[in-house]
Amino acid sequence: MRLGSGFNVQWIFHHTPGRPAAEVDRRMLDWIARRGFNFVRVASSYRYWTRDFDYLNPDLAFFDWVDGCLAECRMRGIHLCFNIHRAPGYCINEDRNSPERHILWTDAPAQDGFAHQWAALAERYRGVPAADLSFDLLNEPPELGRDGFTEDIPEALMRRVIAGIRAADPDRPIILDGIAGGHIAIPELADAADVHSTRGYMPMTLSHQGAGWWTGWKEWPEPVWPGALFDGRTWDRAALRDYYEPWRAVQAAGTAVHVGEFGCYNQVDNDTALAWFKDLLGVFQEFGWNYGLWGFEGAFGIVKHGRPGAVYEDLDGYEVDRALLDLLLEHRTEV
Repeated sequence: MRLGSGFNVQWIFHHTPGRPAAEVDRRMLDWIARRGFNFVRVASSYRYWTRDFDYLNPDLAFFDWVDGCLAECRMRGIHLCFNIHRAPGYCINEDRNSPERHILWTDAPAQDGFAHQWAALAERYRGVPAADLSFDLLNEPPELGRDGFTEDIPEALMRRVIAGIRAADPDRPIILDGIAGGHIAIPELADAADVHSTRGYMPMTLSHQGAGWWTGWKEWPEPVWPGALFDGRTWDRAALRDYYEPWRAVQAAGTAVHVGEFGCYNQVDNDTALAWFKDLLGVFQEFGWNYGLWGFEGAFGIVKHGRPGAVYEDLDGYEVDRALLDLLLEHRTEV
């Protein structure tokens, strides 16, 4: 299965106790569909439907919200990719103010809960056409060695979860993110899922320049494109092509590859960002990969992102980086 191109949305991304999910933004969906985009990835936190770490008794009434989101997307011809960004015992973005009770990679309660919740979701959405809904099991598993994460764990755990989903809904498209923050391909699982999801953030010194949550950019010179330095190499379009060769091996094995997230933080000047976007999107198009930009509005998005030098155009009430929009439109591939 191949997925389309579009955007990530954060309507149920950060959970605050007592605060309901954000309403589905129909105006945004209208805008997305009007431009011919056909993919929305909803990044979620399991805490919206779990109370007090009681993983095995999810509040399925919460998924009335997901039902509504799915209905709005289906009306507009948009594929909804439902992703668990924060799972029992793991999130790539640590929350020191609200820590997990268990560790997904080592603790049976978290693993049992993770598998149980996905099986419950599969049962709930059994019969929804594959063209309308996919499951992205876990956002960006960690690098090897973190919190007991070893090479055998993703294969054992993900195959278990996939088996539970398939038992309830054999036709549901399943997506697996790469490890190490989604960057490293997992060819040993090429047969296990319909789509493998990579990331488009390399070089991180450019895409995350100025970020407060990842400060590795401070160790490197101010990025230019081409020519940004990171991870012991000088980056240009050829370096991007080389970087994705392991993902090409997954693709060659018969599993579709999709860029689940990509984007550039707003602390790089816009001309540099656009030059990088052009080469990055060109590589994706060459490989036949579609994408989900991380964000619609905001610092990584296409609407009023705030990068220095950006020129915006009012399109249906949104202040849009028109040059970036043109690049996104130009580099979609047919599904």
